[in-house]
Amino acid sequence: MFTDESLDGVDIKSTWRKERDLASSSVQTEDLLISDAAVQSIKWADEAIQTDEEPEKKFWLAQDTSGRLVDFLRRVEPYILRQLQKNLQSRAFDDYEVGGDEEKSAVTIVHTLTHADLNNKFQVTGLSWNSTGSVIAASYGNFEHEDWCTHKASLCTWNLDRRNINENKADTAVELSSCLMCIAFHPQNPALIAGGNFNGEVMLWDLSREDDTLVCTSGIGDDAHQEPVSKVHWFPDSKGKRFSLVSIGTDGKILVWKVDRKHQKLSLKDGFVLMNQSLPRKMKVKGVRGDKEIGATCISYNSEDRDMFLVGSEAGAIFKCSMHAQGNPAGSHIVSSIPLRSPVTFTYSPHHGPVYSVECSPFHRNAFISSAMDQCIRLYSILQAQPVMTIEPGEGYIYSVAWSPIRPTLIAAVAETGNLLLYDLKHGQPTPVQKLGASPQKQPVYTCQFNSHQTEFLATGDAAGYIQIFKLSQSLRKVAAKDAEFIGKLVSVAAE
Repeated sequence: MFTDESLDGVDIKSTWRKERDLASSSVQTEDLLISDAAVQSIKWADEAIQTDEEPEKKFWLAQDTSGRLVDFLRRVEPYILRQLQKNLQSRAFDDYEVGGDEEKSAVTIVHTLTHADLNNKFQVTGLSWNSTGSVIAASYGNFEHEDWCTHKASLCTWNLDRRNINENKADTAVELSSCLMCIAFHPQNPALIAGGNFNGEVMLWDLSREDDTLVCTSGIGDDAHQEPVSKVHWFPDSKGKRFSLVSIGTDGKILVWKVDRKHQKLSLKDGFVLMNQSLPRKMKVKGVRGDKEIGATCISYNSEDRDMFLVGSEAGAIFKCSMHAQGNPAGSHIVSSIPLRSPVTFTYSPHHGPVYSVECSPFHRNAFISSAMDQCIRLYSILQAQPVMTIEPGEGYIYSVAWSPIRPTLIAAVAETGNLLLYDLKHGQPTPVQKLGASPQKQPVYTCQFNSHQTEFLATGDAAGYIQIFKLSQSLRKVAAKDAEFIGKLVSVAAE
């Protein structure tokens, strides 16, 4: 019925699709002709116009014989005085600044100093400006030692007023037989500088000498420090004319030295010792003797009361002390040619770790700041134990803090991260107004010092041996109205 059958294929050609023809061609414009021609005027004219000088006008004050002007001034005087008094208490223009062409917010690095002969083997352990503000001195050493120190460290100075300053070589370099841990220029003699070393010796140099710059030394013995010297400080007498040298050490001693330049000797004049009995009750360890020494790390004298000073300790406590304190005597195990006693009159709420820096405000007798291993900056009132303000920068250990010598609310701090932090306490915010790198190699920065004579300069020193000199902006050097009053109110309100 059905069968398979194959049929031939059928092709049906399209009636609309045709093969495409392709062809290539090119088009080129003719060469462009270019010509240059200069046109310059050959005539010029200059003409000046000046107005004639006007004759000077004379003004005459009218004579008031009626008395009405006097009556008017007497009537309005009370209103004007009340308004002027009101203006004095107003803060409407506290932060107002007249604009200018100068960039007011920039902080610049003007010098990066190092002593190349030390080969970056030592840290900058301390800085000090001399009494003219033109010379910066640096003490070089190492904070960490496993045994007796035999390092060949140095005391170096640079004169920033010199035209061709060598930033890689100190103007003066005094080689030492052990690490130098701290220095302090004399407040009046620009060539006299004191320092303390790791082995407990206090020394005095006269940099104006060409040969032997060492004037005198405490030596090493019972009357000297038995451990590294932490800080040295010049202490004025009641008239402010003569100065004694104060040194503190991690052996807990606070020693007052008389400078005997004739016999080339530092003579022990007075002394104190920090003891375990002065710690807050919660910090005392059961079984530890009350006369056991506490290492002293930093010291600062009050700006108005010269007999009062503050001492920070390795235990984290901050002590208020007096030069005339008659506290408990030192333990019998401490040998000294003069009797040592406790200088402590009050103890503040402690940091959670060794205190690295403490400094009294130069503008208000009741304000001081501190920093410690607990990574905090604290503002205290001398009248109360608890801090008024606590700032946590988040920059690791805060090794040093300092007050501006001209602006009451400005403080500087240097940190483990290698940064310089500038805070304006009047802003009321825990954020710095300036955050700057203070170490070329991003090493920890151990010290910072404002220049109290050439106030535009601030110096920092780091763990790689570099010193950076910053020039502060105009805005950071300008004293705003009632800044000192603000600090006073801040610590007074807290004390109440």
